[in-house]
Amino acid sequence: MFPILSGLLVAIAIICLPLGRRRSAVLAGPDFAAMHSRPGYHGWWLALMTAGPAFAVLALWSLVAPRLVRASLFAEFSAETAGFSRAQRDGFWRDVQAIAGGDVAALRDGLREQAALAFARLDEISVAAMIAVMVVVGAVGFVIAWRAISPGFRARDRVEGAVRLFLMASAGLAVLTTIGIVLSLIVESLRFFSMINPIDFLFGLTWTPQQMAFRADQVGGTAAFGFVPLLAGTLLITTIAIAVAAPIGILAAIYLSDYASAPVRAVGKPMLEILAGIPTVVYGFFAALTVAPLVRNGGQGLGFDVSSESALAAGVVMGIMIVPFVSSLSDDVINAVPQSLRDGSMGLGATRSETIRKVVLPAALPGIVSALVLAISRAIGETMIVVMAAGMAANLTLNPLEAVTTVTVQIGTLLTGDQEFDSPKTLAAFALGLALFAITLALNLVALRVVKTYREQYD
Repeated sequence: MFPILSGLLVAIAIICLPLGRRRSAVLAGPDFAAMHSRPGYHGWWLALMTAGPAFAVLALWSLVAPRLVRASLFAEFSAETAGFSRAQRDGFWRDVQAIAGGDVAALRDGLREQAALAFARLDEISVAAMIAVMVVVGAVGFVIAWRAISPGFRARDRVEGAVRLFLMASAGLAVLTTIGIVLSLIVESLRFFSMINPIDFLFGLTWTPQQMAFRADQVGGTAAFGFVPLLAGTLLITTIAIAVAAPIGILAAIYLSDYASAPVRAVGKPMLEILAGIPTVVYGFFAALTVAPLVRNGGQGLGFDVSSESALAAGVVMGIMIVPFVSSLSDDVINAVPQSLRDGSMGLGATRSETIRKVVLPAALPGIVSALVLAISRAIGETMIVVMAAGMAANLTLNPLEAVTTVTVQIGTLLTGDQEFDSPKTLAAFALGLALFAITLALNLVALRVVKTYREQYD
């Protein structure tokens, strides 16, 4: 419903644009000099006043209405759901929504069927009320804007003020989203650390959360939540990936920017960037079916004991995946180095290779560092390639021929299937997320420090 109504509001705004322009032109007559704002601003004013408040109602309603519908539904079935835990209530709510949406695979019983009918009724009432409010607000805004249009009306100031407000809201939303993510990680991680000693988590050498019983009626073993094996696996695979991507990407960027002819560059750069558009699951297939057997057979031929799933296979394929991040950004940065630096170096007798090594690359170093940091962040956050090529075993090893796992893989594993957010087994995912956030933040701070240091030398 949200996409349909949003598209309808966009269409209404497009219709209002020529209406506002025409009305301002008619009221001004032949004396356009008397108008404070151009007719286009009056058209935008009418469109914003008509569709803007209605869209605000749509967005606010979409955020608030589901909570109100859920509260009303549980109030209506309070007797039947009185003994439900938080997880059971969440599962019941998901089942009701699935049944109401026509999902044939949803869990069904008499209570859920009745709740689904009640949910459909409440949802219809909510949608009808939302549309009615949107029509009223849009009509009122249209009338107010239509009457305000006149030669002396400061439509430009109003429109630019609205655009400025929208930009401020967008920036504020980005900041609030970041704060919300960090706070959610911190709050849930504190719940985890109230159950598990932080020292055992940060310095533990064993990771076996799956041995913990999920429910009281299950039999579980002794779970361990040591972060070190996951950190070691993440750093091992990332190091291999960067060892592959950094030289290939930087050398490709140097060739495309300073050696390749225009036709070769026009073909080569898009071909490299195509690698960034390949889904990661396809890279995972390539790693599992091609690279991993190649590594295993080659290693065994040389007398090494190679696991069927290895960090080397995952790291090599991940390095291929992030080559476009390094090459494309480095190419743009190298091209941004002023030609005068190249001309001055070659005018003093330096060769092209000496100019690149001693002038261009030092001048482009901040941008190249930024490209490498982006590539490292992309490698740290990758999941599918690791699952399919490196496995899910939390081994504490630096041997690239053995199977390892990463932080992101374990987060996905812990949050797959039934979830009980009162259990350390599930809350461990938030602690892993917080640790990964801290690592990437530290990495970015170090990179910013390097960039700032070298940028001061070339400003």
